[in-house]
Amino acid sequence: MSTSKDNWVVGIEALHGNPYDGHTLEGSLRQVERLTGVQPASAYVDKGYRGNTGTVNNTEVHIARSRGKSMSRNQWMWYKRRSAIEPIIGHLKSDCRMDRNRLTGKEGDRINALLAASGYNMRKLLRAFFLFIFRLLNLESKLLCNAWQPSEILLKAA
Repeated sequence: MSTSKDNWVVGIEALHGNPYDGHTLEGSLRQVERLTGVQPASAYVDKGYRGNTGTVNNTEVHIARSRGKSMSRNQWMWYKRRSAIEPIIGHLKSDCRMDRNRLTGKEGDRINALLAASGYNMRKLLRAFFLFIFRLLNLESKLLCNAWQPSEILLKAA
């Protein structure tokens, strides 16, 4: 699970035995509430979660469908936002080496998934921190350069 605006990974699980997506939603929502302390107001899911209609754990579940006349512009925006989750999963698999797990057993799979999500969030946090420092230094260097430039040069003829 990821946040709706900034794509922070707030929940990750290693599931065994290829379970049906619809059976994993309740556990995922409980995990997000346990980790963040906030109950999600709504969850936008793909068609693999059919069967979970209405509310699950006090979270309103919206299942993707083709755009209809009954769907508002705001709802359509949130449905389109779901497509941002797939690149996160791809980055976790490639950048955090989740394609191959060297830890043994089910517990090793859970540890690997948690470390990959933590590494993804840490990389994102460091990128934001260093971007802030870079912008601050860039602004300071511009101020110093402007202070050293003479605004007027007066030449007196001898």
